[in-house]
Amino acid sequence: MDPGLAARARRLFAERFGAPEPAGVAFAPGRVNLIGEHTDYNDGFVLPMGIDRGVVVAFRRRPDRRIRAHAALLGETRELELDGLEPRRVAGWAAYVAGVAWTLAGAGHRLPGLDVAIDADLPLGAGLASSAALELAVARGFSGAADLAWDPLVMARLCHRAENDFVGMPCGLMDQLAAAISRGDGATLLDCRSLETQPVPLPRDAALIIMDTGVRRTLTASPYADRLGACSAAVAALRTRAPQVRALRDANAGMLEALRDRLDPVVYRRARHVIEENGRPPAMAAALRAGDLRAAGRLMNQSHASLRDLYQVSSPELDALTDRARSHPACFGARMTGAGFGGCAIALVRRGEVESFEESVRGAARAVFVTGPEGGARLV
Repeated sequence: MDPGLAARARRLFAERFGAPEPAGVAFAPGRVNLIGEHTDYNDGFVLPMGIDRGVVVAFRRRPDRRIRAHAALLGETRELELDGLEPRRVAGWAAYVAGVAWTLAGAGHRLPGLDVAIDADLPLGAGLASSAALELAVARGFSGAADLAWDPLVMARLCHRAENDFVGMPCGLMDQLAAAISRGDGATLLDCRSLETQPVPLPRDAALIIMDTGVRRTLTASPYADRLGACSAAVAALRTRAPQVRALRDANAGMLEALRDRLDPVVYRRARHVIEENGRPPAMAAALRAGDLRAAGRLMNQSHASLRDLYQVSSPELDALTDRARSHPACFGARMTGAGFGGCAIALVRRGEVESFEESVRGAARAVFVTGPEGGARLV
């Protein structure tokens, strides 16, 4: 985390709310998912890593039952009544702030009113989980203001509920968990069913480069829900022959092929991606632990091809950018990261050739930057 980001939030708080100092500042990181895309809501495996950019929230209790929130990147201030919050009734970025308050209150926490000044050095809408970072930073701020016990796993679940039920985005749990429990020394292999985690250090000679296409998307307005529906349809069909299948995580390629003639071709392609993709996070974790960057890169390339051709959530910009990245001799592999339809791609690159790689892709991207692992949501 850039220390200047917290200082900026403190200054913003003083300017907007007329106080010399907030009571505290909370930070939550964005994330890249190294591999395992659209597997989280299918009870599968993912390999996310918190990154050294994120969202900060400077906060102070209020004596009433109001939330007054200012978002620096958008230049907007919103005021909300804590006791009048209802799902789907708050629009835009404020819905994430309101949703966290709503779900914390629903879990039995007595919340004070809060002034919050929000800033970020994380690109918004770029597939780096900015909404989850905002949710966890706000939750950490409320926790600090109300003296609530901070349990990262519990808070991740509550923020996930806020996004699903209050905002109306049917996402999986990966982004909130990544913002809450990420490690400062590498990635985390996460089983989205059991929530078991395993640390995955990055080899010293590896660098991760984020490449932003500049194409922005809002997932609630994207075909994301259509993919969720296709996965549910595939599970329903699989259960007619294998009742033990609770999610696509429980199916294998043979089971899917046996039903191919009975499935809509689109449903088949979506399910095939998920089933094949679910094996990649454990395989990539093993490759990184062994220092086999070529094997890790091959898995990234396979993942991108599957997301492009089977799940169809890539974009021309993401395809062009990953092709450009792979053409550099220092690049082991490249793939889109996040839900898709725009946003960012990542590349696994030999550390000693980062500058040369960045120069080669800069003309095809809105922004290019090296990232490193970052710990989860906390007071700073």
